[in-house]
Amino acid sequence: MFGVKTVIGKAITNHGQHTLRTLYRPLRKLQYPPYTSLKAARFKSTAPKIPKSGHIEAGPNESLLFIDNIFPLRLSFLLSLTNLPFFTDPEKILQKILKQFHDDQRIPAADPINIAQKALPDSISLQVKQILPRLKEGGAYAKLLHDPKVSPPDIEAALQEYLENTSPKPWFNPLRPVGSHLVRGRPWLEDLQRYPSQKLRVEFLPTGPGAEAAELPEETLYTLFRTYGKLGDIKPQPTGSKDLPKYATLYYGNIRDAIMAKNCMHGFVLPASEGGGKDGTVFKMVYEKRAKARLLRDWIMNHPRIVIPILAAIIASVTVAVFDPIRTFFIKTYVTHTFHITENRVYSWFRSQITRANEILSLKRKESENAGMSVVWDDRRGTIEQIRTWLMETADTFIVVHGPRGSGKRELVLDEALKGRRNTLHIDCKPIQDARGDSSTIFAAAREVGYKPIFSWMNTFSSMIDLAAQGTIGTKTGFSETLDSQLQKIWQTTTNALKELALEGRHKNDKDSELGDDEYLEAHPERRPVVVIDNFLHKSQESSIVYDKISEWAASLTTGNVAHVIFLTNDVSFSKSLSKALPDRVFRQVSLGDCSPEVAKRFVVNHLNADADEGPKGEKKSLPSETRDDLGELDGCIDILGGRLTDLEFLARRIKTGETPKKAVQQIIDQSASEILKMYILDIGTSSSNGSTRSWTPEQAWVLIKSLATTPNLRYNELLLSDTFKSSDGALLALEQFELITIVSQNGRPHSIRPGKPVYQAAFKQLVADRVLKARLDLAVLTQLIGIETKSIDKAEAELALLGGLPGQPREVKSRVMWLLAKMQASQGKVEGWEKEGKALKEVLAKEY
Repeated sequence: MFGVKTVIGKAITNHGQHTLRTLYRPLRKLQYPPYTSLKAARFKSTAPKIPKSGHIEAGPNESLLFIDNIFPLRLSFLLSLTNLPFFTDPEKILQKILKQFHDDQRIPAADPINIAQKALPDSISLQVKQILPRLKEGGAYAKLLHDPKVSPPDIEAALQEYLENTSPKPWFNPLRPVGSHLVRGRPWLEDLQRYPSQKLRVEFLPTGPGAEAAELPEETLYTLFRTYGKLGDIKPQPTGSKDLPKYATLYYGNIRDAIMAKNCMHGFVLPASEGGGKDGTVFKMVYEKRAKARLLRDWIMNHPRIVIPILAAIIASVTVAVFDPIRTFFIKTYVTHTFHITENRVYSWFRSQITRANEILSLKRKESENAGMSVVWDDRRGTIEQIRTWLMETADTFIVVHGPRGSGKRELVLDEALKGRRNTLHIDCKPIQDARGDSSTIFAAAREVGYKPIFSWMNTFSSMIDLAAQGTIGTKTGFSETLDSQLQKIWQTTTNALKELALEGRHKNDKDSELGDDEYLEAHPERRPVVVIDNFLHKSQESSIVYDKISEWAASLTTGNVAHVIFLTNDVSFSKSLSKALPDRVFRQVSLGDCSPEVAKRFVVNHLNADADEGPKGEKKSLPSETRDDLGELDGCIDILGGRLTDLEFLARRIKTGETPKKAVQQIIDQSASEILKMYILDIGTSSSNGSTRSWTPEQAWVLIKSLATTPNLRYNELLLSDTFKSSDGALLALEQFELITIVSQNGRPHSIRPGKPVYQAAFKQLVADRVLKARLDLAVLTQLIGIETKSIDKAEAELALLGGLPGQPREVKSRVMWLLAKMQASQGKVEGWEKEGKALKEVLAKEY
């Protein structure tokens, strides 16, 4: 009768029965029921403890076996989870898995304990004292107690014969049977994160201090390690290598063969009789990661000139396929105000009801949000109707509304001319032009049209990649895009969205359904969206790239019958910029100026009457314009203030606070005078307050202020004849750009000069009336003029000296000499007169504050 005692744990005799408990430290908490011995023999065993070094020793009449293929190798990933804060003990999970398999007798083939039992034969009297699972290597060590008459080689031979006949196979690897070999070395049970590999490094170590290890040849290594599986290659240490200890590398065809060889031969001492040198040689076995063949990755890394352009094309294709439809959708919702809560019907109804309730409870008259503007719109009704008519016509040109700041351009177009029109796109050029850097400019342009998602930071990142690639492969990759190309992409996507909106109302049953898209839009101009470009040419002197791209895009919209385009600008030179985009078109222009005195007065009065309260029982109280006695001053104040809407609104607000019209106007004049001093005279440096370079001097600005204080209209060409401006109109154009003056044109040429705002006329007079300020600035002008005449005298003196050096004093130069002398005399007379004036001005500065 043959039997084998297969026990996981410690056998303890208690009242004639065997109670079994696991001895393996990581599984010490796992309890298993006792197993019945297959061999009726009494025995007693003790549980050897594993030392801290991790080595397991075999005592007398004991042998170690390594049983392979009883755990899946994939379970080794559990050991790598110990670094996670919420998964600190993977061994507990292993305990639960083993106990679950062991307790469920319905699946005996899934129990690793049963698999280990089947790997041990009943032909030899053996007692299993301990089984030590090796999870990451998929096997287990078995310590056997055997009869002294049985040698370990006999045990190994019996095991091999048994396994060849029975071929037990686990459930997770049915193609490979369980293997078992005698452990010939001294195994090291480490728990380091070193995982099995088909590549083994065999290091040759001496047996003790002072001893020498032998470097074994390939034939000896083949004889020792071929037992454990098919060897693919054996590579000795390279010739000339000084690495210590000496080593050789084994390549197994199957990873489980490498596991068996490592666990059986680690710590094996090859004696001198078998070629281990004089003192013998100890084997140290280490797994080495085998380099994986990465042909595709290597080819990609070695051919950047081919790969990078292909990658750029793929990224561009993905961007077009994925992001462009999303961006088009967001632009369409931005234009149609789909997500604007103020356009929602439910919100508008609730808002109207709440407003009506507030009016009833507070007993107030309905307050107009744009009090007084109805008067202005009534006055400009013809202009509003003209713009609406142009929007109903087919004409591939621009509509330009120009006028000074505060003339109501934006309100006239957006609030009146386009009132009730759904598909309108308002683009403000100011935030785009004021943005600093390409990324900020792209982001500002995208925000104005609702273009998102936008990755503006990718432009800088792509430029860095492109620069690095250029230094590496010598050519640009095409990843980075210029500001020009980025803006072009935004405008093109916006064009597609506007065209889709224009064609949304088209049906197959329409009478002109056979027309193409372009012909349909040309035949139905009322369906085109309207694009309003506000603050066009704002700070155009700094950079024109933004305005060039906007005007080109606007030209493509109008010529392609996609949308109507309306430009709002303060710059009178807009035709130069727009003519580059549409050189063969005549623009439709609307000029907005100041209101007439009658309209201005009605505007202020309507503002005052907007907040009048109602009396009891709805009785109307007297209006402020009827009860205030100081409104008789309003006519004279409006003559001074002019018809600029911003100034009129400011006047009305100050009168509401209780000030008289004269006091309110005086406050406006004082504020305007302070702004003029700060912006045009006293605060002149290398740049203006908005960051642009100034092209005029304080003396030039003062000459204009002093002249306009006495004469509201100056002749343009007469001013250029003065020595202060030196026949150059650059300073005048710059001052017009900054709205100190207004240049009036006639027949296409500059005709006259007026103050930039009507109130500036009174501000100029107030500045000139300041004796100290006038003396200071007049003295600066005189100093500049004296310098000019002094240079003229110096040039005449130099020419006279040259002529005086000619031999014989030819009579032909006599007239030239007389002319130079007369010029010197005239210049000297001017200098003496200016110096006398300057002396009087210095006395004023010395005596007055």
